[in-house]
Amino acid sequence: MPRESPAGVMTAVDSPENILFTSTTHAFLQKEASLRHVRELHASGKSFDSNWWRRAAELGWTGLLVPEELGGGSISGNGVQDLAAVAEQLGRTVAPGPLYPVSTVLAGLVDSADRHAHAGLIESLISGQVVASWAVCEPKRQWAPLDPTVTATPTGNGYRIRGAKDRVEAAAQSAMLLVVARCGPNDSGVRQFLVPTDAQGVRITGQQSIDLVKQYARVDFDDVAVADSAAVGSATETAALVDRQSQIAQVLQCAEAVGIVQTVFDFTVQWALDRHTFGRPLASYQALKHKFADMKMWVEACRATTIAAVAEVAARSPEAGRLASTAKSYVGEMAGQIVQSCVQLHGGIGVTWEHDLHLYLRRVTLYRAMFGTPEEHNLRVYEAQRAAK
Repeated sequence: MPRESPAGVMTAVDSPENILFTSTTHAFLQKEASLRHVRELHASGKSFDSNWWRRAAELGWTGLLVPEELGGGSISGNGVQDLAAVAEQLGRTVAPGPLYPVSTVLAGLVDSADRHAHAGLIESLISGQVVASWAVCEPKRQWAPLDPTVTATPTGNGYRIRGAKDRVEAAAQSAMLLVVARCGPNDSGVRQFLVPTDAQGVRITGQQSIDLVKQYARVDFDDVAVADSAAVGSATETAALVDRQSQIAQVLQCAEAVGIVQTVFDFTVQWALDRHTFGRPLASYQALKHKFADMKMWVEACRATTIAAVAEVAARSPEAGRLASTAKSYVGEMAGQIVQSCVQLHGGIGVTWEHDLHLYLRRVTLYRAMFGTPEEHNLRVYEAQRAAK
């Protein structure tokens, strides 16, 4: 079982406020979202409990990216780093909950020029009373958030949205979707629209997920009518908004993966210390020492790469996109290898349903494919480097 340590690595816990926030988040997850709770949710066919999510929102998770004028605020003054610290803690118990879909929607809303027009939705999301998700991925297509096939056709007093999105997290539990669509003259522009999930023409179909509690869905839009006020941001700022939302999603997943690999590595080392063969601990054998040394290096590299990306995204640096892609590429590839190595080191018990290893392996395997694969982000880093020359 993972060691229970509230210390995080995504933000410095050097003030009473940060220490209290991190320890409270850790204690809440250990009590209310433990591995046992994850298994119970899976057995009941649920993704997360809405009352649990409201209690999580009360801890401040949902307001970290939102300015104080709109009801939010962060503990350290750096909302992205605080949110990454929460994500890291989520990884320790592969906790459920719509943290990423809600956070990416809020990132788009609060950064848009018309943020005050959406103040009511922002308030509902912060309170946890409402869940919303970002509809950006499309069926049988690679990660291309600014090249959607879903269309939004102007009607004079609004838009009609047509097409399909898939891999929409918590779509069935969401009241609202933020949909990326192509619109404008000759389909030349890209905009984002708030679409209620109960609107006429919206059809949500669940998709199978490798994770026990992360649920996704395909969403079809059959001439769904929305008002002009449903648009989020102007046409000129949409690209920047989508890039920002992408970066937030990517670094949060990397931060959670760091929490996963650190936890799995720690309890695998402890297992090797406790397990004896021929009168000595398994961890004392040189071959295993070398393996653990390699894995420790990989874990630290995942951590360092993620911390660098979080810092750049938090600072809104021109390098934020490249660093987020670098982290997503490296962590997306290495996290699975680290957990797979831990499975092998556990021997036969590591591949059983009863052991917790597969819960962690499922989560990192899922995240490898979400918001761009390592291969796709390798190309993005290469293109960014070539453009900089």
